[in-house]
Amino acid sequence: MPEIRIRRDHKLGLASARKIAWQWAEEVEQKFGMECSVIEGELSDTVEFKRAGVNGELIVAPDHFDLVARLGFLLGAFSKTIEREIRAELDTLLLKSGKAAPRKGAADFGKE
Repeated sequence: MPEIRIRRDHKLGLASARKIAWQWAEEVEQKFGMECSVIEGELSDTVEFKRAGVNGELIVAPDHFDLVARLGFLLGAFSKTIEREIRAELDTLLLKSGKAAPRKGAADFGKE
């Protein structure tokens, strides 16, 4: 099962990161037909998302986002396109916030 892993550092704090994560969840629900649920925690939140052929979670922390998406067989063929789209969505929301952390080469975990 192909897996996409993306990490984005930021300087938002948890309250602002939550707002961006919820906005991201709303966008993927509308754009891709995802079903999203949010599990709020004291130190971080988890946005779980799923639809036929894909499931995963976005960890929302005060200083970073970690996203893992697992693709089914059919969507696996489009993993690079899907990954590019997810990166663009997260990066756009972080740039709008004005508090994205500086990028250092490969900012994604597992891609060093």
